[in-house]
Amino acid sequence: MKTYTYTEKKDTRSGFGAGLTELGRTNPNVVALCADLIGSLKMDQFIEENPDRFFQVGIAEANMMGLAAGLTIGGKIPFTGTFANFSTGRVYDQIRQSIAYSGKNVKICASHAGLTLGEDGATHQILEDIGLMKMLPGMTVINTCDYNQTKAATIAIAEHQGPVYLRFGRPAVPVFTPADQKFEIGKAIKLTEGKDVTIVATGHLVWEALEASKVLLERGISAEVINIHTIKPLDEKAILESVSKTGCIITAEEHNIIGGLGESVARVLSLHRPTPQEFIGTNDTFGESGTPAQLMEKYCLNSASIVSKAESVIKRK
Repeated sequence: MKTYTYTEKKDTRSGFGAGLTELGRTNPNVVALCADLIGSLKMDQFIEENPDRFFQVGIAEANMMGLAAGLTIGGKIPFTGTFANFSTGRVYDQIRQSIAYSGKNVKICASHAGLTLGEDGATHQILEDIGLMKMLPGMTVINTCDYNQTKAATIAIAEHQGPVYLRFGRPAVPVFTPADQKFEIGKAIKLTEGKDVTIVATGHLVWEALEASKVLLERGISAEVINIHTIKPLDEKAILESVSKTGCIITAEEHNIIGGLGESVARVLSLHRPTPQEFIGTNDTFGESGTPAQLMEKYCLNSASIVSKAESVIKRK
């Protein structure tokens, strides 16, 4: 089995900042908007190099979405930046009416997603955003796993025509994907080959899935790990090909299991190949204040939980 290691940890929001900076140097149509969170979104370098292509809207997220929609009419490619909670829940009506309904070419870039926002607590830890955004017709939904993949995705979505929701996070996490990767929207990445169980994971749970696969191998279980960075459009072919071999599947996400990746996968399986499935994610609950590590453990979003679910789902084959 292929093994993955890392030499450093970096926050995925910095990957967004690096990707945006590169776009500022290569694509003159890219503009950025922020709702008073420049430092948190790592937009400083882009602003320093392109002051005339940046718009600070203040704490007025709904207005930011309207401005972004308007900028597309003039051929600009706006990247909006704020926390995931304020990028979706606070401005859902504006996104639906001004961006999604008319297919505006807005890139909604959302940091501090999920439980790993940490100490700011439940009011800021949105766990429903993937569900909200994937239900919007025409909306592409991406949830990246590390710094390099976030940078690559940020660059790639500028070439995609249509609205995109790009979700990333606050904590430093292992950097294990290639720095020179080509990001393909809607194309899952098989990280390990396996024959006993499929583990499809997204975002911060991808590394946890890889760690779980090592433990499972020591127990004689061969796990196939797939990185689902694009939740919509979902790579149904990759999922179906894998479960046709393994006969069971686990979905892992830092999101409510209601409305998230797991439900998207369950729909595919129910339509094409009914398969035993177990879910890793929060279960119809809000978060709470705590360190990212404490919260991931309390809510069972870690490698140990994936191992346990893998052993359970295998028995259901």
